Amino acid sequence: MTIDEKRTLLEPGHPDLSIRRQCELLELNRSSAYYERREPSAEELALQEVIDRQYTATPFYGVPRMTAVLRRQGWTVNPKRVRRLMRRMGLEAIYPKPRLSLAHKGHKTYPYLLRNLTVERPDQVWATDITYIRLHGGFVYLTAVMDWYSRYVLSWELSNTLDASFCVEALEEALRTSSPQVFNSDQGSQYTSEEFTNRLKAAGVRISMDGRGRAYDNIFVERLWRTVKYEEVYLKDYTDAREAAVRLGRYFEFYNRCRPHQSLGWRTPAEVYFGESQEQMDQQEAMAPAGCGRPAAATAVGLRPPSVAAADQSGFHLISGKDWS
Repeated sequence: MTIDEKRTLLEPGHPDLSIRRQCELLELNRSSAYYERREPSAEELALQEVIDRQYTATPFYGVPRMTAVLRRQGWTVNPKRVRRLMRRMGLEAIYPKPRLSLAHKGHKTYPYLLRNLTVERPDQVWATDITYIRLHGGFVYLTAVMDWYSRYVLSWELSNTLDASFCVEALEEALRTSSPQVFNSDQGSQYTSEEFTNRLKAAGVRISMDGRGRAYDNIFVERLWRTVKYEEVYLKDYTDAREAAVRLGRYFEFYNRCRPHQSLGWRTPAEVYFGESQEQMDQQEAMAPAGCGRPAAATAVGLRPPSVAAADQSGFHLISGKDWS
């Protein structure tokens, strides 16, 4: 259980248990119980945007090199600050090194099942990951579930916290479409949580997790993030999370149904993913947006109250348009 999850269980004014005793039972430092989240300054948000752009262009840059590049651009930073911001943004250099991805202590991890595996059909392997999305006055996290063979994005979710629940929501939404034989992720605590892994087991899905120090175990999702950043996020200035959700909804609709991929023989992900079933192809054609020269109009986006695991009362989860995938 994360610190944020433990904080949500505290009950100030409990008739029998003081805050101190509740913290002891939850193994939570008392200072964490009274911590008030500080909103990042405009200068810090600008720095995070620069780091995000640099990371997208050079994902192999670690903290020392990122610090050097930022200093060359005129930023007054040290490695400690850069490391803190990159951790907040969920960024880590993708070159082989020890302890690349750390699972939550006590969570079970699973072996990497994709080595030497030939992926030759839809729903054979799905993969997922999390990335950082900047806003005009803040930031959110984006997760997506992708079919490896077709590059089709089955679901996506936004959240302002890194708890497991928004990743579980994305998984649940993807499983409403189909289910894979193998599901691959990194060893982050969101994916090693029992809530996430038990849902996969219940669906009869084999669980695969990237090996430590392996740079390209989840390369197709890394490529998706680069595409989303360069073709959508960096061209926009999202005012808030709702606008980000609407615009990302438009983009993923465009990406799935309109954007041809050279690696797919210049077909779209939707054409490849649904291509084996004529009935499904007919359904996709009926749903296809008019005019694929640009992203289509957005589908509905709803706001959900924060989950139990949300960090504080300002937490939220944004539901991606449920009828776009």
